[in-house]
Amino acid sequence: MRDFHLPGRSPVFAQNGICATSHPLAAEAAIGVLKDGGNAMDAAIAGAVLLGLCEPQMTGLGGDCFALFTPPGSDRILALNGSGRAPAGLDAAALRAAGHDRMPGAGALSVTIPGAVDAFCRLSADWGRAGLESVLAPAIRYAEEGVPVAPRTAFDWGRAADQLTGHARTLFLKNGSPPAPGDVFRHPAQADLLRRIAAVGRDAFYSGPVAEDMVASLRAAGGPHSLDDFETTESTYVAPISGDYGGYEIIEHPPNGQGAAAILLLNILKAFDLAALDPLGAERAHIEAEATKLAYDARNRFIADADHTDRLDHLMAPETAAGLAALIDPAQAMADPTRLSEAVHRDTIYITVVDRDRMAVSLIYSLFASFGSGLASDTFGILFHNRGSGFNLTPGHPNEAGGGKRPMHTIIPGMLRQNGRVVMPFGVMGGPYQATGHARFVTNIADFGLAPQTAIDAPRSFAWEGALQVERGYSAAVHEALAAKGHNIVVPEGPIGGAQAILIDGERGVLQGASDPRKDGCAIGY
Repeated sequence: MRDFHLPGRSPVFAQNGICATSHPLAAEAAIGVLKDGGNAMDAAIAGAVLLGLCEPQMTGLGGDCFALFTPPGSDRILALNGSGRAPAGLDAAALRAAGHDRMPGAGALSVTIPGAVDAFCRLSADWGRAGLESVLAPAIRYAEEGVPVAPRTAFDWGRAADQLTGHARTLFLKNGSPPAPGDVFRHPAQADLLRRIAAVGRDAFYSGPVAEDMVASLRAAGGPHSLDDFETTESTYVAPISGDYGGYEIIEHPPNGQGAAAILLLNILKAFDLAALDPLGAERAHIEAEATKLAYDARNRFIADADHTDRLDHLMAPETAAGLAALIDPAQAMADPTRLSEAVHRDTIYITVVDRDRMAVSLIYSLFASFGSGLASDTFGILFHNRGSGFNLTPGHPNEAGGGKRPMHTIIPGMLRQNGRVVMPFGVMGGPYQATGHARFVTNIADFGLAPQTAIDAPRSFAWEGALQVERGYSAAVHEALAAKGHNIVVPEGPIGGAQAILIDGERGVLQGASDPRKDGCAIGY
């Protein structure tokens, strides 16, 4: 139990359903769908689509998504990959010949085909019960009426405003400036688009006037995209992958997501008795940082499109983790072993919903960098992600850019099972931090016995790009002790990531929702 003398956030308890996400209007919309007879899948889609208006710098219909979910009353976990592929005309050799040594971080060449709309329509048809018209109604209403901009959203919006170009500046800036907290953001063209999708389904997005708008806008900006690229886009059901730690089974998405990196990281941490350490101390943060460096180096070498990832078993093998763990010096930081230069991936949203039938959904949805590619289509105002910047241009590398391939993705939803029972859908935002965030969240629970809300609230650190980012939640003594071990300590401008989780207490028939105070959102139940 938290100390009620100190600032903090209590978990949310409910019996019939809970949604936890990064904006209260989206959580409220999801609960409204449940109350109207929809299930957890309907609610998750409704909340996720609305988040594209509540946090447009983070996500939108021009992005990708991944989902883990359980059928009602079942402990079987299914997975859908809603990430799009590169346009057929994308050619790594041509990019190298044009002088690129890495994928462009923005602009039309960074845009792979958005996969989220196909995924939402497929999940709704296969697993929802309310229908798209009901599910999309909250987002349609808010697109027209507007959403007051929340404080964290305004903070992120202001930091990323310079990424916007062309028509996107008209849509997302007012007189050239980002909104302040409390300003109302409207997107009527999005309401028109959502009505088309509600009436027709995925074809309203991937063919006809909407697809023509996207292709024309991207080609005008120098992209190789075609109508055929959009028409053939399809989400994919895949088999989840899993690992174990401290009595829990950790369920993750397979490549092209980085879920295997989270499992490898946890396997490395098994070599250390974390439970004997101070959960907020320098020793624990140091070991996690060193394990992160090694796991991410392996990630960068091997994870790519599923059809091009051929070392997955090696990546998750216990002996691989043991060999990497032996490289960690508890007293001294190593040089960053990462060999590949890759894009910085910052922004996403996560939503989780559990309903009265204990259908659980763990869904993550993103534009990649803040405001994605910085480009929006001319007519419908679809802001394009920049997932193509997740490719590299190294000849022969499994993640080398190429037409029809999916790039390596940072976004990963998670679930925990214990003794064969699904006990917690969870997710951690924060781009590259996500694999480390999964490991930190799981070890907070398994090693230190923290409740989900406390596990989320706890301070974070992250070894990234030659520095150890350390939140101000750590004491000055911890900062000094980590520096003495050789870490280059950086206090980031913003907090590290965000998280949500729902604990399913089967014994008492109660749900416990947790949502990160680093974001604007909350958990809401009924």
